[in-house]
Amino acid sequence: MNPYTVLVVDDEEEIRNAIEIYLKNEGITVMKASDGIEAIEKLHEQTVHLIILDVMMPRLDGISTTFKIREEKNIPIIILSAKTEDTDKILGLQMGADDYVTKPFNPMELIARVKSQLRRYVALGTYEGMKKNINLNGLTLDQSAKEVTVHGEPVKLTPIEYKIVELLMLNAGRVFSIDEIYERVWNEPGYNAENTVAVHIRKIRGKIEIDPKNPRYLKVVWGIGYKMEK
Repeated sequence: MNPYTVLVVDDEEEIRNAIEIYLKNEGITVMKASDGIEAIEKLHEQTVHLIILDVMMPRLDGISTTFKIREEKNIPIIILSAKTEDTDKILGLQMGADDYVTKPFNPMELIARVKSQLRRYVALGTYEGMKKNINLNGLTLDQSAKEVTVHGEPVKLTPIEYKIVELLMLNAGRVFSIDEIYERVWNEPGYNAENTVAVHIRKIRGKIEIDPKNPRYLKVVWGIGYKMEK
């Protein structure tokens, strides 16, 4: 039996039930909610390992729900929406979502993304065989605790943000292209990945840098990609 629980949040009962069938076929326990308010209530009742969250819902929409969840929890969030515009995708990522799937969706693709996010969430720190403590001028990565601190103060990162920081800190000084970062962190080809990676980089800088516009740690190498300064 799969030990994971996924919360499916959508105002359309048919979609909730369809996703439940696919997840249960993978042995995943499923909880369901019809809007953001109900979703937040259920998060306080039971341990949830991942959320599939529709954008357009009554009472509390998916973007607002993501923002509220991120105030307390770092569990993976996959945004599910009929909207295909880049601006909506970026807004969801800016609010703290980890991935984005558009309707109508391929069930197998959704399941693959769920599994990928669950693997990262429960097994952070797997780029290297040995767990490490790395300190770069006050920015510290503790792989055993899955924690990043700046001068001793914990930084609240989402699972995707943590993986990006971990990748760059474990390879401090090395420049990674946008496609490389996407492929290493999301475990899939980096097709049109620039916006997605850039949004996460901006959010990370906002959390670890004193002056995000003049970063000390996470540097851009123009025309190539990003690196963590040694």
